[in-house]
Amino acid sequence: MKTEARYYDVRPKVVPADQQAVIEIRPRYDAPLLQEGVRYRVSYFPTEEFALQSGWPNNTLDVVEARGGVLRIPRFFEGEQEHVLVVERLSEGRVTPLGDFRVYSLGADLFTRRPYKGDIHLHSYCSDGRESPAYVAAACRREGLDFMAVTDHGKYAPSIEARQAFEGLPINLAIFPGEEIHPPGNPVHMINFGGSYSINALFVEDRYRDEVAALERGLGSLPAGVDSYQYASCCWCFDEIRRAGGLGVFCHPYWFTEHRYTPSGALTSYLFEQQPYDAFELIGGYHRFEVDSNTLQVARYHDERARGARIPIVGVSDAHGCDRGELFGWYYTIAFAPSLSLDDLKTSITELYSVAVEALPGETPRAYGPFRLVKYALFLMREVLLRHDELCYEEGQLMFQHLAGSTEAAERLRAVQGRTAAYYGDCWGM
Repeated sequence: MKTEARYYDVRPKVVPADQQAVIEIRPRYDAPLLQEGVRYRVSYFPTEEFALQSGWPNNTLDVVEARGGVLRIPRFFEGEQEHVLVVERLSEGRVTPLGDFRVYSLGADLFTRRPYKGDIHLHSYCSDGRESPAYVAAACRREGLDFMAVTDHGKYAPSIEARQAFEGLPINLAIFPGEEIHPPGNPVHMINFGGSYSINALFVEDRYRDEVAALERGLGSLPAGVDSYQYASCCWCFDEIRRAGGLGVFCHPYWFTEHRYTPSGALTSYLFEQQPYDAFELIGGYHRFEVDSNTLQVARYHDERARGARIPIVGVSDAHGCDRGELFGWYYTIAFAPSLSLDDLKTSITELYSVAVEALPGETPRAYGPFRLVKYALFLMREVLLRHDELCYEEGQLMFQHLAGSTEAAERLRAVQGRTAAYYGDCWGM
């Protein structure tokens, strides 16, 4: 976090494009105070270098005074871009830098949405993870996530257990049902995010075998190397996820295991061509030595987009432990949605309002997806989400205390309820 971001608040940080807004800068603590009667020079820079209505570049300087310990800077913010306000104190013939402060102006469709961080591919000890479903949920909030789902291998019940552990508690984390789907004889991994029932539980029924066989008979000729049963099984699963009200995610197609990529290249290519899934796991839970797999998935995504495909995307950790020091928190989704409801999250992802984030320890976070959203996400990760994550951390710790049997945790959770929403309310201004 930049020094000035640590010591000063900028409100709002996000404003509607092509409108006048007043930006307020105030100290978060007691030093250095914005002094009454002292003049401050504000130099303005639109990062895209277009701001004709605001008078840039000929009208780049304002001189303002602090009132009530607050600097108020009026400015017309043109277009969808990041803006830099460089503030200097003018006192006793000296010019003292205060810092550069950032604002982002957005088009109407994106301005009405908020950035919600989520991970929808996680494992508990009910399959091959290390902690309980409830522990995984608390760890997600501590990590700064707004929504999540436990998606154990072949099991739906653990995700329900995670929700029930915090039922009735005033938490701000949206916990959704989910599972990782493994159809018999089909190497493709899929995520059922938010579905109202288990897809895995249906594989023992005659209906699965009969309906997949019917789909298989109707496929006609397929490209060389595409197994008709495997493709038909994928189509059936994604259709059934949608029938359950969930989002069907095509997982890690460049997972290198047993000396080859799984699933086969031919099947992966046909799934990209036909796109029976709802979202593609663009960034997945690969260890550092497996980084080639994420690189390939991103490259494949850009190739498919260049061919005209519309590909909704998510980023996931696929973590099998929250305290192992690897995977958990390294990869996640930012969904730009009107709310944290399941319907809003699903719709926003499928309408291409999401990015996948790679945030390896010790490295600068990277966002992947549509250029417009990536540019905006980089601003948010630098200027907005760090403070959001600090607020989430405290709530996550209280969720852990509840799991440990604290009788006071619920009351303390109630005291912090809604803080992240209130923070976003301050950051987005009309």
